[in-house]
Amino acid sequence: MDKLISDQAEGLRRLLARSGSRVLAVMGGSAGVGCTTTVVNLAAALAQQGKDVLVIDECLGEKSVSATLGGVRGAGNFAAVMRGEMTLDDAAARHALGFSVLAASRHHREGHTAEQFGVVLRGSADIVLIDAQLDPQGHLSPLAMQAHDVMIVTRVAAQAITEAYACMKRLHYAHATAQFRVLVNHVQSVDDAHTAFVNLAGVAGRYLTVALEDAGCIAADARMARALELSRCVVDAFPSTPAARDFRHLAAELQYWPMRPAMSSQTPWMAPATVTAAQHADQPSVQHA
Repeated sequence: MDKLISDQAEGLRRLLARSGSRVLAVMGGSAGVGCTTTVVNLAAALAQQGKDVLVIDECLGEKSVSATLGGVRGAGNFAAVMRGEMTLDDAAARHALGFSVLAASRHHREGHTAEQFGVVLRGSADIVLIDAQLDPQGHLSPLAMQAHDVMIVTRVAAQAITEAYACMKRLHYAHATAQFRVLVNHVQSVDDAHTAFVNLAGVAGRYLTVALEDAGCIAADARMARALELSRCVVDAFPSTPAARDFRHLAAELQYWPMRPAMSSQTPWMAPATVTAAQHADQPSVQHA
């Protein structure tokens, strides 16, 4: 039996090794649900577990990954990598927590092919996390379209759940995205998170024929804010807190998610049309969890 388990484990390692980088795009239906802090803490937790992690920072600004982690300065030159003028290792800034950060502004992401994006997304990293920035119509960038999974971060509040549903709806119409993972952030209990997920999954399945998968939840934790004040993340600054434990659990589980084809290979990407008023009109009311 021990040999069988060992052989299965080795087979899994070989399979994952052949699959290249696992690419996860992280986003939320609205600002303030905690997408960037999720990316930072998940990256730190994965690095602690021995994974080579690259964070691609699409959401540049004062609350971006690069700005949140005060130790990252000039977090890489995405355009230079695309042009072949810099290697990914030279362009990405290495943070003390063990993962790399590469800034990718909207301007620098435009006009590149999937093959060019592959230089970044199929590099040496075990896992690539994209802090994804939606365009003004609420659609993914061509870079984020290379992801294997989209994870929507939401909260238990009715408004956050409704906005998460609206986000999935736009992505479904724009890219024919049929599967999403949902992470419920800042929860008071696992039961609250489960109720919110079941509520959202029921509405999405009924009105969009979209399948949702439960990515888990992150506990509400006052030390998350304190960690940000210190330009750190809770996984590093306060590792024994409930939120830090939840991020480590998510990091461990993520590594065993089935590896799906990249979204760009499931459906040809084209400039998405704006969601029509008629499509908005059929949006249901999502009740509080």
